[in-house]
Amino acid sequence: MLEDCKNAQERWGGVHRLIDRWLDERRELLVCFVDLKEACDAELEAVEKLQIDRFSELLMDYISAGHFEIYPQLREEASAFDDDQALAIAEKLLERLDMSTELMLAFEADYATPVRCRHYLPRLPAWLDRLARGLTERFALEDQLIARLHAAHTPKAAAQATQG
Repeated sequence: MLEDCKNAQERWGGVHRLIDRWLDERRELLVCFVDLKEACDAELEAVEKLQIDRFSELLMDYISAGHFEIYPQLREEASAFDDDQALAIAEKLLERLDMSTELMLAFEADYATPVRCRHYLPRLPAWLDRLARGLTERFALEDQLIARLHAAHTPKAAAQATQG
């Protein structure tokens, strides 16, 4: 997963500062996820709520930035280019992202308080496995959004489209 993050950053890095910052947040989220997973695998009972809270905070910040900053900007850009096909594709991708968001919100709710955290600690390994699958799919969908709604409208892509 971390390697996929690096590949996406290489692929989209420099395209736009907002996207660059968001991809940096993705990387930070993944590093925190890996640290939490390793701690969980080493000794589940030793995992501290503070570590879960840090991951949850990064997760909520990341998905919020997507929903409230990145996705709207990408839609706006496609609209500005009158790219109705891209907007239709975006709607389908965003529906799938919404399902991913529900999964992540459920995780955050399960570990929101010290009492809930203690209660659900035995389920943390299974949660992390589900989140690994969910994050992998989410990142792939987001990369498709970037490719279709942003990268397709860069000057280089526009020049290639007119030549082809």
